[in-house]
Amino acid sequence: MPSTRLAANTAGTCEGVRLPDLDRLTAFIARSRRLLVLTGAGCSTESGIPDYRDVDGGWKHRRPVQFSDFVSDEAVRKRYWARSMVGWRRVGGAAPNPAHRALAALEQAGRIHWLVTQNVDGLHQRAGSRCVTDLHGRIDRVVCRDCGRVTARRDLQSRIVAENPDWVELDAVSAPDGDAMLVDRDFATFRVPGCAGCRGMLKPDVVFFGESVPKARVVKAMDALERADALLVVGSSLMVWSGYRFARLAAERGLPVASINRGRTRADHLLDIKVEESCGEALQQAVRALPQLRR
Repeated sequence: MPSTRLAANTAGTCEGVRLPDLDRLTAFIARSRRLLVLTGAGCSTESGIPDYRDVDGGWKHRRPVQFSDFVSDEAVRKRYWARSMVGWRRVGGAAPNPAHRALAALEQAGRIHWLVTQNVDGLHQRAGSRCVTDLHGRIDRVVCRDCGRVTARRDLQSRIVAENPDWVELDAVSAPDGDAMLVDRDFATFRVPGCAGCRGMLKPDVVFFGESVPKARVVKAMDALERADALLVVGSSLMVWSGYRFARLAAERGLPVASINRGRTRADHLLDIKVEESCGEALQQAVRALPQLRR
């Protein structure tokens, strides 16, 4: 396919092409037979899970907890789990939105060969997607850093609530990845349960900022990219290297790259098509325009 590389500008156009350009997106998906999709936080905002960055790529909230701080500082762990106890009620109850359902439909129609998500909410699988790599892990699982035991986050929630009854009625504005913006609280009294098996340190089974993505996941995702004929980025600013490298490598291989994202991305200079529209609306139109697709 000849490149029609588009560069966004402040007027909301791409070199004369008015955004959002949903017809171009539909044609992009229709041309692909082995489409790789990379999703980010913007794919889940319509499910009530906030994203990290604004339209300029800056942080909307305080930076998430760093891995080194979590494992080395008990006060940081207490603050994390207190905020997570409140935030889990929302993220644990979140439902797939039109973007997740549209991507599942495109997979079932044989259009998407693999999906790599930077999200940890598990909503792609709940929507019906099966060919998924959870690049940054899953928030609905908890792992013991001492014995390796993996348990369900909902089970830990019951234990946390039992240990901290005075915190149960608290509420706060949601933050990304199951967090909540608890402020002006003394976290010193918060009790964090240990592993039910060995009493070791529990950590959500996600890749924290400052932590490396497990090599096996990277290899699997890169293998999917090697077999792809195009890359579609959905709801990601690609500011984090673990996501940006997919766009960079795809462009280096000469693959067409498209993006659905409100605002600037780190890979704007690599994009063939950029649609600044809600992920759900853009993807739903693509599904409606391709009813004939079958495996």
